[in-house]
Amino acid sequence: MIRASDDYYRGLVERLRRLPTETEWVEFKVNNENPQMIGKYISALSNSAALNEKEMAYILWGIDDATHEVTGTNFSPSETKKGNQELENWLAGLTTPDVDFFFKEVTVDGNRVIVLEIPKATVRPVSFNGTEFIRIGSYKKKLKDFPEKERALWRSFENTAYELRTTVSNVTEEEVTALLDCAGYYTLLKLPLPTNRAGIIHNMLDEEFIREMDNGNYEITNMGALLLAKDLNNFRNLKRKAIRVIQYKGNGRTHALREKIFTRGYAVEFDAICDYINTLVPQNEEIESGSRIEHRMFPEKAVREMVSNLIIHQQLDVRGAGPMMEIFDTKIEASNPGGLLVDVNRIIDTAPHARNESMASFLRMARICEERGSGFDRMEEGMSDLKIPAPKVETGDDFTRTKLYWYPSLKDWKKEDRIRTCYLATCYYYVNEIPVANALLRERFGVDSQNMYVVSRIIKETMEAGFIKLADENGAKKTRKYLPYWA
Repeated sequence: MIRASDDYYRGLVERLRRLPTETEWVEFKVNNENPQMIGKYISALSNSAALNEKEMAYILWGIDDATHEVTGTNFSPSETKKGNQELENWLAGLTTPDVDFFFKEVTVDGNRVIVLEIPKATVRPVSFNGTEFIRIGSYKKKLKDFPEKERALWRSFENTAYELRTTVSNVTEEEVTALLDCAGYYTLLKLPLPTNRAGIIHNMLDEEFIREMDNGNYEITNMGALLLAKDLNNFRNLKRKAIRVIQYKGNGRTHALREKIFTRGYAVEFDAICDYINTLVPQNEEIESGSRIEHRMFPEKAVREMVSNLIIHQQLDVRGAGPMMEIFDTKIEASNPGGLLVDVNRIIDTAPHARNESMASFLRMARICEERGSGFDRMEEGMSDLKIPAPKVETGDDFTRTKLYWYPSLKDWKKEDRIRTCYLATCYYYVNEIPVANALLRERFGVDSQNMYVVSRIIKETMEAGFIKLADENGAKKTRKYLPYWA
């Protein structure tokens, strides 16, 4: 991760020294290097920074806490140990959730000063060794003893969407353009590239990809990095959010053929991800007019929608998990952290719910996804064109998984595939105001009129399962129309 220069930290020390007193997000020390004390302060200052709407909190060694004069310090974080562990590793192991704190040594007026930079709490209160702390004035206290502060802290987490929280701070204009593919932004929106860096920074600020700091440097938001990063590995807390694509031999996970991780931002890498997946999609051979013709077993539009859904519907604050596409011989699976936001049985007709609204809005402008809730409809359209089962969606509290299946013929379909496809096709036709009769469903399943009894049996199975119903209970058998159960 890119860190600010020595000059920046010297300037930071001077600005913090000018504070009239210690604040709830700044602590001055001279030589106190007790590891337990430092750990408790990391918790207290991180939580207090969130309450005070500060991106960072600080401990400064080598500054007199009364006069704020530079005294220098003997404290050396790199040489301090707790037991057999280095101080920084020991502190990190007892801090929950992970906090990307950072020790920096600088020389101010010829004296050694140590700066401990502590990011604000963002997802939940930060604890040290199982206890959460908070600053009350200049005192360090247990958070549980101040319930009003605790409630206010939790509210602060809810007020800022994860996508708009900061991932990297104190970067210069040059570092912004080094970390983000700003040129890709203009390519996506079909806009001319500004003639100077100031114009680029202006647009990045407008999109909330970055924010200006009081010192004139910038913060990069999670959204800015996730959409435009040149390399997500430069952003410590976002590395696991890169999209993984794995291809397997067969329909199990015991034999992986290849794996690729796309480490550029979602927006600038989207087409490359889709193209790569489509090159791996299995081919189905058919004989047409004496020639052997190969066809992709899954439609490109369905693959595209799966990838876009991975991006905009994933729960970004889940640690250690990211979006993944898996390709098997006769199926494709797309998985992302976070449960589905709508009823799985109402996925076609329910109004759209985007977990990451700001990201979804930009991706819509870039024509990568839509916010109209039509993504699943288009997946079903693609599957219908190839006469294969409708997409299957599985969800729980912490995951969503979409599956596409391919079968050589209708007789190979499982009963659940027949019922799901009949129901979702009925939903699709209903929301598009198309009357659903046996003939229309025969077309969906690729069945000719001579075998209409096959589809009649599927309709009966779907009605018995409670997913569709007759539009008119008293209608003639030959003119029966069908509706989703909720219509």
